[in-house]
Amino acid sequence: MNQITLQDTRKADYYYSEALKTLRSNIQFLGAEYKTILFTSCYPNEGKSDITFSLARELGAIGKKTLLLDADIRKSTLRTRYGVTEDVKGLSEYLSGQASVAELLYETNYPNMHIAFAGRSAPNPSGLLGSQTFKSLFEALRDVYSYILIDTPPIGTVIDAAVVAQFVDGAVLVIESDAVSYRVAQRAMEQLRMSNCPVIGGVLNKVDTRKDKYYTHYYNKYGYYYKKK
Repeated sequence: MNQITLQDTRKADYYYSEALKTLRSNIQFLGAEYKTILFTSCYPNEGKSDITFSLARELGAIGKKTLLLDADIRKSTLRTRYGVTEDVKGLSEYLSGQASVAELLYETNYPNMHIAFAGRSAPNPSGLLGSQTFKSLFEALRDVYSYILIDTPPIGTVIDAAVVAQFVDGAVLVIESDAVSYRVAQRAMEQLRMSNCPVIGGVLNKVDTRKDKYYTHYYNKYGYYYKKK
C-alpha cells in the first residue's frame, strides 16, 4: 500500500480533543452495523471535513482500522489542508478507470488510519458516485475496515451526498451554530432519508462558548448530540 504523511497544523485543544473522544464513543455505541458513515453539512465551511478527519484519527488511535474516504470530487481541499504535495491518485481517477484500488488507498502517519483522496475534479461527480463501480468498491472496502468515514460535499448545495447516502449505514449532519436555520437543517435531513439513509446524529459546530455557559463547561469548539434511530 502507498504511504503518505499528513500534517495537521491545528493547535492542540483539550476541550476539542475530549469532544472528539465522546463523539468517537457515541459512534461505537451505535453498534457494529454502523461502520460506513457519511458526513455532510448544509453549506460549505461548516467544519465538516475537519470533524471527519479528526474522528478517523481518533478511531485509529484505539485500534480501529479506519478509512477516510474523500468523496468531494468537485472541490476537495483535503490535500492542501494537510500538507500533501505529492501527486496522488484519488477517487475520481479510480471511478473513471485511471487508477486501481491499490493506487487509491494510502496508509498515513496516524495509527490504523488510511485515506483515499478525492482526486482531480470531475465533470460528472454525481454520475461517478452513483455508479456500479463505486458501489462495488464500497462493498469490497467494507470487509477490510472497521469504519469507513465518507466526507461529502454540502447536501444543501449539490446532490452528491444524497447519491452516496444510498450505499452507507448512516449519516451525520454537521451544523454550524447560529448559521443554519431549523428549516434548512430539516430539509437536509429529509434529503438524506429519501436515499433510505438513517440520519444517526448531528454535530453542532463552532459554538460560541461566551454566549452559552453550558458549552463553556463542556466544550470549547464543538457541541453535539447523537441519537440512534
